[in-house]
Amino acid sequence: MSALVTTRPDAVAAPTAETRPSFAGLVRGELFKISRQRATWALGIVLLLIVLAPYGILIAIPNPNLKAQIAVAPLAFLYTLMGSGLLVFRVFVGTFLIITTARLIGMEYSGGTIRVLLGRGVGRLELLGAKLLALAILATGLLLGGLLIDLVFNTLALRVIAGNFDAFQALNSGFWQDTLASIGTVVISMAVTILMAAAVTALTRSLAVGLAIGVGFFAADNIGTIFFFLASRLTNSTFWLLATGDLLGPNLNAMPAAVLPARSAATAGLPGAMPPPLTPVTGGHTLLVTAIWAAAFLAAMVLMTWKHDVTE
Repeated sequence: MSALVTTRPDAVAAPTAETRPSFAGLVRGELFKISRQRATWALGIVLLLIVLAPYGILIAIPNPNLKAQIAVAPLAFLYTLMGSGLLVFRVFVGTFLIITTARLIGMEYSGGTIRVLLGRGVGRLELLGAKLLALAILATGLLLGGLLIDLVFNTLALRVIAGNFDAFQALNSGFWQDTLASIGTVVISMAVTILMAAAVTALTRSLAVGLAIGVGFFAADNIGTIFFFLASRLTNSTFWLLATGDLLGPNLNAMPAAVLPARSAATAGLPGAMPPPLTPVTGGHTLLVTAIWAAAFLAAMVLMTWKHDVTE
């Protein structure tokens, strides 16, 4: 005697604890995706060349006056070296993080792989958290690598220009405190950049749109100060100047100079290299505005990911 067992074609076994990926496994998977993308390595090489370019110019085309300047004011020269290196890194690592973040999130939607992951029982917020943590790990590695490059090539540049390392004797506790504070502003800039790129990509669910908005966000923010200035001149109103104090990009540009003490003015980088708000701002103001923008980005991406189902 035999029994005929039939199953419904549409019946799908629910994922069990054994088949559902762990959060640590998700993070490893996201890091694997990043490391296996050719675009990541290509962008990394471009970033490396850009970071090294100022040192190459400084070493290959030495300024005869720099040796005398180092002898007279060695600490000021070290501040300038450190500030310029961090400025270049902060600006261009932002582009790297925007593109990498948009690709990591947007390609799940454009390729349809997000449906596979969700079908295996992965929560939408869990997947988003894994991606953000993987990006944070990547950003930490980039920061440590950038700092190591700055340390090595600052030392090499000093040796080539001055012929010795005597300038290091001028270093004091204030310099290291200011360096840590300046690095802190770089970390803040990197974090809010990742959140911005993740938010616009999660909101649009499009790789192309996420890349376009992400890459153009800070450019529009910075160039927009020109239009605010023109609006102020045309209307003879200070409202437009005050409004620039709430823009994210200009506040990030002003943060190093606003947060650090006057003794480390050179740490803020090249004066005028990046436009600050058209109204005076304090360090606390730049930190508060950045925190508000970061919270808005995080809230927007969480709500969009949580409330909207993946239907396409």
